Order: sequence, then C-alpha cells, then structure tokens
Amino acid sequence: MWYFSWILGVLLACSLGIINVLRLEAQEALAKEQEAVDPLTRFLARESILTRLREKVDNSKRNGLPFSIIYLSIRDFRNKYQLPAHEIDTTLLKAVNIMQQDIRVGVDLAGRVNDDDFILALPGASFEKAEAVAQKIKHDLFEQIKTPSGHPLDVNVGVAEYAHHQGAFDEDQLLGLEEVEALLNIAIARSFETSNA
Repeated sequence: MWYFSWILGVLLACSLGIINVLRLEAQEALAKEQEAVDPLTRFLARESILTRLREKVDNSKRNGLPFSIIYLSIRDFRNKYQLPAHEIDTTLLKAVNIMQQDIRVGVDLAGRVNDDDFILALPGASFEKAEAVAQKIKHDLFEQIKTPSGHPLDVNVGVAEYAHHQGAFDEDQLLGLEEVEALLNIAIARSFETSNA
C-alpha cells in the first residue's frame, strides 16, 4: 500500500513540476510577444517586422509568388503641423484602425518602424494590388481622420514588390544591402517621389 502512495506522490510531484515549467514557458512566450509589439499601436515593432519580412522574402523565393510592401509615413505631416505628442498619438490610433480594415487578418503583416513610419506586408500581392490598397488607405486616412486640431491626416505612401523569380532587384538597387533593406529603401524612395509629385 505504501508503495502505491509513494508512486502517486512521485507522479504528483512530476506533474506539478511539468505544470510549473509549462507556466514559465508560457510567461516567457508572452513576454517575448509583448516585447515584439509596439505598445501604442499593437503593430509589430521594428525588429519583429524586419524579421518577418525576411521570412516572407524567403517564402517568395521558394514559391515564386509575388510579395509586396506598403510604406506609410506621417513624418511630413508631423513636421508641417508641429502637433503635440498626445494629438499625434490620438491620430495614430485612429489611423491604425483604418489600416487594419484594409489588411487580411492572419495573412498580411503590419509593423511600426519608428514613430512616424509604418510597413504593411502583403504576401501574394502584386505591385498593382498593393498600390491599390495603398491608395485606398491614403484616401481613407485623409477623408476620415482629423487631428484634434482639425487637420486631415495626410500620409506619404510607397509600394515595392519583391519578385525574386522575375529579377526584380538589379545590382544598382541592391548595392550590397540585404534584400529586405533594399525592398524597404525602394518603398521609402517611392513614398517621397509621390509626395513631391
């Protein structure tokens, strides 16, 4: 009889130990997930979005499907109006809601690169599809969002497509950069082209 009690005691101790380990692993995973997310917008933080973009580029290389990114920047808007930080934060939260309406949950990625810049990654989307999404977001942001001071939100947008199978990057574009950086640089350059046009 004592033998069975001893075995049950050992099993109970092992079970509690396993439960404790699983609880600690879950807490670590949650902490990593929270570190990887921008605290204000709940979009992926810079390093997280860049890591995920690298994964999407690798997937595009393997399966040959197009992959596009949309770069959105409010830098010019912020500089033009010199709004207080709380007004910018309020405006950003409204903008995040608009951006989320135009991305596919579980497929597309959204990241905040820094205070003023965002990336939307659209796996499987051609340049033309991403450009249409970008223009819709830009229009919706301008039409639907006003700062507390009454200024409509105007963003710069740029689109770039990674299509490795089509030779999308030439040597001049890469210039020794990794492909994600080059893709991001192309989208950034296009956002400034459209804002100056």
